[in-house]
Amino acid sequence: MRLTIVGGGGFRVPLVYGALLTDHAEGRVTEVVLHDPDDRRLRAVSRVLAEQAAGVPDAPRVSATTDLDEALRGADFVFSAIRVGGLQGRADDERVALAEGVLGQETVGAGGIAYGLRTVPVAVDIARRVARLAPDAWVINFTNPAGLVTEAMSRHLGDRVIGICDSPVGLGRRIARVLGADPGRAFVDYVGLNHLGWVRGLRVAGRDELPRLLADPALLGSFEEGRLFGADWLRSLGAVPNEYLHYYYFNRETVRAYQEAGQTRGAFLRDQQARFYERAGDPGGSALRAWDRTRAEREATYMSENRESAGAGEREADDLSGGYEKVALALMRAIARDERATLILNVRNRSTLSVLDADAVVEVPCLVDASGAHPLAADPLPGHATGLVCAVKAVDREVLAAAESGSRASAVAAFALHPLVDSVTVARRLLEGYTAVHPGLAYLR
Repeated sequence: MRLTIVGGGGFRVPLVYGALLTDHAEGRVTEVVLHDPDDRRLRAVSRVLAEQAAGVPDAPRVSATTDLDEALRGADFVFSAIRVGGLQGRADDERVALAEGVLGQETVGAGGIAYGLRTVPVAVDIARRVARLAPDAWVINFTNPAGLVTEAMSRHLGDRVIGICDSPVGLGRRIARVLGADPGRAFVDYVGLNHLGWVRGLRVAGRDELPRLLADPALLGSFEEGRLFGADWLRSLGAVPNEYLHYYYFNRETVRAYQEAGQTRGAFLRDQQARFYERAGDPGGSALRAWDRTRAEREATYMSENRESAGAGEREADDLSGGYEKVALALMRAIARDERATLILNVRNRSTLSVLDADAVVEVPCLVDASGAHPLAADPLPGHATGLVCAVKAVDREVLAAAESGSRASAVAAFALHPLVDSVTVARRLLEGYTAVHPGLAYLR
């Protein structure tokens, strides 16, 4: 089975390959094709993968190319993990937003909108090429903003594109661990959009254990989201939010923490990864060891400003090992081998959430088999969640309209309608600032 990774020079690719190395069953991935427009990054990541494969007799063979069409032909699965504009683009997204006093995070608020505006046209081009060159392939999208990009690609690939994210998996795992339950046997009642979802229940043997967690202040204070949001707020919600909702519930505190930080997250990663790719290109050193050190530092500093503003402390060791690569592998196994699995994924809504239309991409538990991912029936969203979900989905639709038509008015509307921008004047200034630094937004007229 052939897996093509678009964005194959990306830093997280070794996580995916490492997961593939653990799979020795029939029907596994036997060939990995890396695509990236940056040949230097491809060479560096290829070196890491070669060291990972050392001593593994049936390791999937790896090839690399800068030719996208060549990479896609013959693919059974396509893993999309591109970063349009690179990490410099992410740093610029943060800087422009913070100058206007609003959030610049890459998937939430102004930064997420800017990232989406320049990413959607590229993702749509990839989707069209897959439809033409590998019509039977399944596309697994991890490109951020994951829900928005998956929805854009679904307009050309239908249900053959599925978005994944490691945040719901990590949250469910932490809640199960606190409650003394086996995460593999617990059903996580999670609902919302990507980076905008809530755990409403955790069922073990048919019994919902979440009320026990919400009633116990000691348990609530023993895991990351409990410390991040506070026990009183979680009890008020009657649910445990995805960590990215901290940007909404504590927006002023988070923006202030980002403004006071010596360096934004994007700028930190830009500089850190530049050092990694330089070290990984040194034939006298170990590319894998350089990658391991860089990854450990990256994971330990994840959402550090949020944790600092909330007094949540450092991340726990169990949360430093990633997770999206495991979701990707489980998803591929379920489809390729018809091994039924329940996974939290980004898929078209159909009739799952009554407040959204059938084509809106949502993040919910799905039953996966050889025919794809099928969202499970879900109870209606609680009132406090309905407003946020509908508002952010309306923003997504303005981004998609702008990307399709080149409408500057739609782009302004996307910024202005977002709950974390809430000003038409600021929205106009944001778009001016972003078009000044991003050549990829020149299509907006």
